[in-house]
Amino acid sequence: MRNFELNRCLVVIPTYNEVNTVPILIASLLEVAPEINILIVDDGSPDGTGALCDEVANQDSRLQVLHRHEKQGLGAAYVAGFSWGLNRSYTHIAEMDADGSHRPADLVRMLELLERDSGIDLIIGSRWVEGGGVEKWTPMRKFLSLGANRFSRFVLSSSIRDLTAGFRIYRTSLLKDINLSLVESQGYCFQIEMALRSAELGARIVEVPIIFLDRVHGVSKMSMRIVFEAMLRVTLWGLFNRFTIDKRA
Repeated sequence: MRNFELNRCLVVIPTYNEVNTVPILIASLLEVAPEINILIVDDGSPDGTGALCDEVANQDSRLQVLHRHEKQGLGAAYVAGFSWGLNRSYTHIAEMDADGSHRPADLVRMLELLERDSGIDLIIGSRWVEGGGVEKWTPMRKFLSLGANRFSRFVLSSSIRDLTAGFRIYRTSLLKDINLSLVESQGYCFQIEMALRSAELGARIVEVPIIFLDRVHGVSKMSMRIVFEAMLRVTLWGLFNRFTIDKRA
């Protein structure tokens, strides 16, 4: 990657009880992209994830750890991590899950695309474009994910096929334009809101097919409260957009 400075790309990884998976992810990332920087945002994991990451960071300057005192939601963790990165000289900020669902090899492909095309503002690692997919998901889980994306795309009139994807690379200038202090979503709806705000700003968004792996350790952080928040916010955003368009007509 001669024209793309990996040391100016930060990967933000929120963690909560990921002591079994995050060390493997960190090692894999630094193996395939040795110059990249990583920020762990730990929400006071009781299993010692934050302390373990501190030990690794003390031995490797490419890793930093941001500690938060309690679990405050995925959206808040990403906002904290993005804000940390925006105060430094990074040109791009990526986001990945800590549970091993996102493959470092796919991140490399996304970074290579940025090297070839410097005009991209946001790359989304997408499960639901041609060539993408999931492994070892139950039919119900696949149905819910596809259904959530189709519902969101319809209500928001969006062309993005994987609005809920949590594997992305943002240009830092786009994150600054979004104004993170205005982002309201706390759960997985955060991904939809960020995609929506990016599109509203006219960002150039590209989806890259990835294979999403099922977690090996730990349990999903998804809850009915998170699902309800996403459905409610998407519906309200859709109604607001529709009202605004009708009012202008």
